[in-house]
Parts: sequence; structure tokens; C-alpha cells
Amino acid sequence: MTQPLDPDMFDPLCPSTLSPFRIGDKWAGMIIRCLEHGPRRFSELRIPLRGITAKVLTQSLRALERDGLVLRTAHADPLRRVEYGLTPLGRSLLEPMAAMCAWAEQHWDELLDAREESLSLDRTG
Repeated sequence: MTQPLDPDMFDPLCPSTLSPFRIGDKWAGMIIRCLEHGPRRFSELRIPLRGITAKVLTQSLRALERDGLVLRTAHADPLRRVEYGLTPLGRSLLEPMAAMCAWAEQHWDELLDAREESLSLDRTG
């Protein structure tokens, strides 16, 4: 028999509520991967993240900045520009993310099979 869930597992003081990664968060991990090799401008991020709107990218960057994972730097030199880069905390996520990506690659066929089976069951009712 499975142990009952701890009623305080989502206590407001629990640090799990601070996690920037939530089930279904489509963009945070991809943004972090885009910043892996150094700071990028907003327009540079839009290239690999072609499915994201400017509004959603702005919201995602602000959330990552709020969570301490991304630093926004405004440069006032002759070419005014803004860059986004990973903080040390954000950089610390790269290794666990690489492990998750490797796991997904290793189990890709199984994941696809499960999804297809689920979809076919949904259609047949």
C-alpha cells in the first residue's frame, strides 16, 4: 500500500512553491538552454523560440529574472541594447536539465508510443 501524501507538502513556507519549472511550462527550460553559452538579446532568443510571441517571451524572461535565474542587463554605450544572461543559480540548472534531456532522448520512442496510445483511446472513447 502506498503511503498517504503529507498534508503539509505544499505548505506556503515550503520552497517547492519557488520552483520556476512547473508541469506544462513550455518556455523556461528552452530559454535557459538558449542562454547556456552566454548572454543574448531579445531578438536573438526569438530565432530558436520561433513559436513564442514577444509578449510571452517578455513574461517568461521576467519570471526567470524574478526567480533569480536570469539577469537583465541594459547597456548604455553608443549602441543601446539589453541582454539576458544566466545567473549562477540559473547556470546550476544546466546539468540537471542535460540529464533530463538525455533521459527523454533515451525514452523517446516509449514516450511517443504512450502518447499515441492515449490519443487513440481518447478518440475511441
